[in-house]
Amino acid sequence: MQLTIQNLSKTYDNGVKALDDVSLTIQKGLFGLLGPNGAGKSSLMRTIATLQQPDQGSLILGPLSNGTTLDILSQADEVRKLLGYLPQDFGVYPKIGAEVLLTHLAQLKGIANARERKDVVDTLLHKTNLYDVRKKDLGGYSGGMRQRFGIAQALLANPRLIIVDEPTAGLDPAERNRFLNLLSELGEEAIVILSTHIVEDVRELCRDMAIINKGKVVYKGHPETAVEMLAGQVWRKKIGRTELELYKTQYTVISDRMIAGDPVIHILSDNDTVLHEGFKSVDPTLEDVYFAKLHETNFQTA
Repeated sequence: MQLTIQNLSKTYDNGVKALDDVSLTIQKGLFGLLGPNGAGKSSLMRTIATLQQPDQGSLILGPLSNGTTLDILSQADEVRKLLGYLPQDFGVYPKIGAEVLLTHLAQLKGIANARERKDVVDTLLHKTNLYDVRKKDLGGYSGGMRQRFGIAQALLANPRLIIVDEPTAGLDPAERNRFLNLLSELGEEAIVILSTHIVEDVRELCRDMAIINKGKVVYKGHPETAVEMLAGQVWRKKIGRTELELYKTQYTVISDRMIAGDPVIHILSDNDTVLHEGFKSVDPTLEDVYFAKLHETNFQTA
């Protein structure tokens, strides 16, 4: 089974072009969608999740186990039976326990038999490590616990397409690791789209990915392939606190950060003459790829 997205575009009433001719093919497994805030990731996720219609384009899911395909735009009700969705802003009822709310949501999902519903709810609470706190009001859950409850509700009815939008933002390292391990397990049986601006999440989990910026897909492929494309082109230098703007006028600065209190920049160059300027060659990372693609897109549209 795969998800095929072709020539998808969406412009909102305020004139913002959120999606600009997006085409992607996404296979079973974990697929990373990287991009900065406002890049169009959430707009794409909402469109796939049948929550909004694009201005143009198509989305096809299949073939399913019976050999048929689904048109996401015209067969939304059928798609929702196969869909699990954890949006970026997932709200909960604070005065209701996880078990009670999950049971209610399972009924809404069409799991009518009480015994089957209880089995499904218990299984998901165990899977998300929430069974021991199933009676506790959701308002008392930590951020990571709420995210795990969000995944539990997204997994009701055994979805074949799972969408998670910025799932690890705000989680502490331990909660993040538990959450990513759970996503990795889910990717063995379904298409799981992980939309995020956190490069590390994609590097650790995904065998296929895309980078989106200003509504356009600027890279699609394997993370390691993307990194190999920059071999020998990334250079690092520690600079003075007031020198950044000067370096930006002289070099292709793709990132800058403070390390132990000092500014450090990464630049792109296919010429080793920068050695004479104090730069050191470094092995590229997926983060370098990400910033390079964003810089390229921003420069083209400036």
